[in-house]
Amino acid sequence: MSKDLICYCFNYTKSDIKIDILKNNKSIIEERIKAEKKAGACDCATKNPSGK
Repeated sequence: MSKDLICYCFNYTKSDIKIDILKNNKSIIEERIKAEKKAGACDCATKNPSGK
């Protein structure tokens, strides 16, 4: 498991956010995560060690 990992459900890392900002002039990762959670694709309770 990467120390860089910030989203356990969708495996986003700090590096992904930096690349996203360079590509889009902002990060749209949070929007993607919110859409996936709304669609029921989030499993933080089991994938995130802190359960959040």
